[in-house]
Amino acid sequence: MSDDALPEVLTSADDPRLRDYTQLTDVRLRSVREPAEGLFMAESTQVIRRALAAGHRFRSVLVAPRWLPEIPDVLTAAEQQGAPVLVAEEPLLEQITGFHLHRGALASMHRPVPPPVSDVVAGVRRLVVLEDVVDHTNVGAVFRSCAALGVEAVLVTPRCADPLYRRSVRVSMGTVFQVPWTRIEPWPGGLADLRSAGFTVAALALDDRAEDLDDFAADPPERLAWVLGTEGHGLRAGTVAAVDRVVRIPMAGGVDSLNVASAAAVAFWATRVR
Repeated sequence: MSDDALPEVLTSADDPRLRDYTQLTDVRLRSVREPAEGLFMAESTQVIRRALAAGHRFRSVLVAPRWLPEIPDVLTAAEQQGAPVLVAEEPLLEQITGFHLHRGALASMHRPVPPPVSDVVAGVRRLVVLEDVVDHTNVGAVFRSCAALGVEAVLVTPRCADPLYRRSVRVSMGTVFQVPWTRIEPWPGGLADLRSAGFTVAALALDDRAEDLDDFAADPPERLAWVLGTEGHGLRAGTVAAVDRVVRIPMAGGVDSLNVASAAAVAFWATRVR
C-alpha cells in the first residue's frame, strides 16, 4: 500500500466517513436505506473476497488494526479502486456497527443495478423464484443451496427480502455474488414471461393437486422454474393456481412441511441436471 493510501485511523463514532456503517442492526432502516443509497455491506474477509472476485467495487473498508496483516489483497484492491481503508479499535467498531465485528473486516460496496429478467434467465435450465420470503437468513440459505446444487438463477418478487442485505450475504457465504439474480415484476404476472422463455413453472406447496417430488423428479422438465413461498403461509393461492405443476415433499414423523430453505435444498437436489 502506497504512502498516500495508508489506512485512516478513526477515533470517534461520529466521524462522517462512517455513515455507511451506522445502525447496521436496524433491519427495517437498512433494508430501505441501502438500496436507496446504492450500497450493500460485505461482512468478513471471505465474503469481501468473493464480492471482489465477482467484480463488485468498494465504497470503503472498515477494519480493526489487528486484522490489517491478514488482508493484504483486500487492502491492495481498495487502493486500486481509490476506496478508503478506515481503521478503528474493536470497542469503537462495536459502538459504530452495533455488534461485535469478529470476522476481520466489513466493507461498504457499490450496489449493482438489477439486470432484466430476460438477461438472468437466458440459457438457464434451473432457476427459483422466491415469493415474499422475508427472512434474510432463509434467502441467504437458498442462495447457498442454489450454488451448491446447480440452480443457476434466482428471481425475487417485489416484497421478498433483499439478497444483498448483510445477513443474507453472510448466510449465503458470499454465493449471492456468484448466482445471478434480479427482481421479477409484476408478480405473479411475470409467470407468463417464464413460460414464454420455455420454463415449466412448478410450485412447492401443500395442495390437493400436488404430486410427490419423487414422481416429479423421475422425469423433470428440461427447463424448470421452482416457485417457493413465504415462511408463514407459503405461496399465495393465486400463484399456486397459476403455475404449471404443484409438487410436495413426502413427509414422515407427523411433520407437514420443512423450512423453506430446507425444502428448497431437497427439491434442488432431486431435480438437479445430471
